[in-house]
Formats: sequence, structure tokens, C-alpha cells
Amino acid sequence: AHHPKLLKRFLAFGGYFLMRGTLPAREREIVILRVGVNTGSIYEFGQHTVIGRDCGLTDAEIAATAVRASTHPWSTRDRGLLTMTDDICANDCVSEPTWKELRAEWTDAELCELVLLVGVYRMVAGFLNTMGVELDPDTPGWPD
Repeated sequence: AHHPKLLKRFLAFGGYFLMRGTLPAREREIVILRVGVNTGSIYEFGQHTVIGRDCGLTDAEIAATAVRASTHPWSTRDRGLLTMTDDICANDCVSEPTWKELRAEWTDAELCELVLLVGVYRMVAGFLNTMGVELDPDTPGWPD
């Protein structure tokens, strides 16, 4: 709101992932929640807890995005998303074994969107954290 022209353009770009993207909503939200965890963005995690529930994630799955992937019985497909997100957040690159696993499950277009999704939400989290954006009232925070 302090930079209206930038906000307008960012909302058009960022909104693509939520409104027009090709990824299934449930899987998109797994990735965004994990980015929130990896970046320590409680605002992002809280907002996407609400959205994730609307997209079919259970509270147990949402909580499991905040811990090691091996502590929850994720499908191979979901575990690959978590590992990909962790790889990018830690190393700015998906590891070769994870990439091979993802290629068996996702199209080239979906893989591009997944990698960009992580990048966009890392940027959003950095902005939210830096600007000190607080949770809205009644928005959940970190899982117990």
C-alpha cells in the first residue's frame, strides 16, 4: 500500500499462482506452508493454514508441514514437494535425487510452476517478516 504501482503489479503476478496456476490447490498449499515454516513467516503460515483447509488439507497434514517429512505418512508425491521446498530454501536448487523423483510425478510446466511458487513465496515471506506484518485476528499461528 506504500507503493501502489508495485503492489498492483505484484498482485497480478503473485495472484497467478493462487487463481490461475495449473497446480492442484492442495499440493500448492503444502508447498506454501513449508515455505512459511522454512522462512519463519508466521503470517504466511497462518494465512495458508486457512487456505489449505479450504483446499482439503487436514489439520494433521498442516501441522506435519512444520516438522520433518519422515514424521508423517506423506505420499511419495507429497514428500517430494516438501523435500523440493526444503532444497530450494536451503540451497537455492533442487537436489538431483529430488528432481528425479519429481520428474516422475509432474509435467515440465508443473515443475516450472512449483519452483517459481517456492521462489515467490520466499520473497513474500521475506517481505512480511521484514515489514513486521502481524497475524490478523482469529488467524491460526504455528501448530502446537
